Amino acid sequence: MRKYTFLLIIINSLFCRSQSFAQTDSNRIYIANDGIKIHYEVKGTGFPIVLVHGFIVTSENWKKAIIFQGLLDAGYQVITMDLRGNGKSDKPHDTHFYENDAQAKDIIGILTSLGIQSYHVLGYSRGSIITARLLVLDNRIKKAILGGMGTEFTNPEWPRRIQFYHALMGEVVPELKGMVEYVQKSGLDQLALAFQQKEQPSTSAQSLSLIKKPVMVICGIEDQDNGLGIALAKLIPGAIFKEVPGNHNNTSGTKAFADTVISFLKTN
Repeated sequence: MRKYTFLLIIINSLFCRSQSFAQTDSNRIYIANDGIKIHYEVKGTGFPIVLVHGFIVTSENWKKAIIFQGLLDAGYQVITMDLRGNGKSDKPHDTHFYENDAQAKDIIGILTSLGIQSYHVLGYSRGSIITARLLVLDNRIKKAILGGMGTEFTNPEWPRRIQFYHALMGEVVPELKGMVEYVQKSGLDQLALAFQQKEQPSTSAQSLSLIKKPVMVICGIEDQDNGLGIALAKLIPGAIFKEVPGNHNNTSGTKAFADTVISFLKTN
């Protein structure tokens, strides 16, 4: 009887620890079907929201922004990841590994592995491009926010994307010299970043017109880097457009951005 009681205590202790682990910070690895390892983290409890980072940044940038703690305080479970080619995730040097919505499918795979049936998603800058693909590919989305993005990504031959690819591949593109120098100075994987630009997905205006989920497009007042946000909102039925103070580089870290996003999520 004593041995049985002791065994129950151990089992109960392990169960409680695993439950606690699921509700607090956790660094995890998801292995995609092609073998690429994706680093992701889960924090908090409540309804899940996925944060999708932009270009030349990682999930760590979200954690430094006011929105991250704001979502936790509002009762959400926050899921972040380093998209393949970035941060702590694998950075394959073969364009094949970035084709066919690979980054969006990684996110879908992570959420499926977690047993998530419904979720919100917030993307910023290039993260909004990936979020648009999620809106097309994954019906589990309840609400989506597209930050720092206009209509330019709907063009599969977007000149800016192509310029980024050529500059990162070592060609001289004067207007992007500073970007390349930043990548090199920061020790980022330049080739992996180039391949992400080469295989970056686009979502057509026709596909956006078929979206039936609640969507908010939010941009800084000084941000026109990727086209006009209000024009993007007009392509999505029922989408709303919001402007907050800031430019493309600083808007997502502001309190105004956080307050506007959380208000949209909380509205029925």
